[in-house]
Amino acid sequence: MPAQVMPEKTVSSIHCFGADSSGPSSYKRLDGKVAIVTGGAKGIGEATARLFAMNGAKVVIADIDDAIGIPLADSLAPSVTFIHCDVSIEKDMENLIDSTISRYGKLDILFNNAGVLGNQSKRKSIINFDVEEFDSVMSVNVRGTALGMKHAARVMVPRRAGCIISTASVAGVMGGLGPHAYTASKHAIVGLMKNAACELGRYGIRVNCISPFGVATSMLVNAWRNVDDGEDMGVPCEGELLGLPSEEEAEKMEEFVRSLANLKGPTLRRRDVAEAALYLAQ
Repeated sequence: MPAQVMPEKTVSSIHCFGADSSGPSSYKRLDGKVAIVTGGAKGIGEATARLFAMNGAKVVIADIDDAIGIPLADSLAPSVTFIHCDVSIEKDMENLIDSTISRYGKLDILFNNAGVLGNQSKRKSIINFDVEEFDSVMSVNVRGTALGMKHAARVMVPRRAGCIISTASVAGVMGGLGPHAYTASKHAIVGLMKNAACELGRYGIRVNCISPFGVATSMLVNAWRNVDDGEDMGVPCEGELLGLPSEEEAEKMEEFVRSLANLKGPTLRRRDVAEAALYLAQ
């Protein structure tokens, strides 16, 4: 489970398990393009929205978190705008695509990045399988990705051009690296990517996914926040205020993730995944 780029290339797919951002970015690599980033208010999505805009794209941040997404878009205006969107609701996804077309006249790139982790405790055995949690995770991660592909494709096919990227996970390639619901959802995203690539390639539309290892985003830190030494990492109590992780919490998470990786030394960060998305989006 490497922490730098190890792409597996086929005609229809690239799984990037990280990225090497040691060199400077080539600016304006997306000049004139229009991109949507779902889950774009925080974490990997925020880093990608910033990088896309830096490289010349008009970016639409789609997220359920207006309190963070609107100020972020305002700070990056006029090249970045915000649209409230719950990816699991088809009307929201339809509105997201239609609003983008109305504003910019086209859609070149969709980054299906919105997702949820579910309960990350290692003690979540299949014997204690939680159907409601499974449905919740699948609704956002898989249904949301499929809806994104559907509505992006309907505007890209007539133009015979476009790029659809989805955030999968190393847990979507290997077993034993995450809870059952999360692992199943990420495997499903890889399957969706392969099927959609086979269909849409004839229209000049590229469909890929990025399968990163663990990144110490606020979502991951919050999901594993209640930690006692020597015990499994738990999840926050319902109603607990989940703010941005402290520097100490982020460093602790990064140390934990590095301990699981085969490749020692590098630390995978959200900018690295954004660089992989930029590579695929060109």
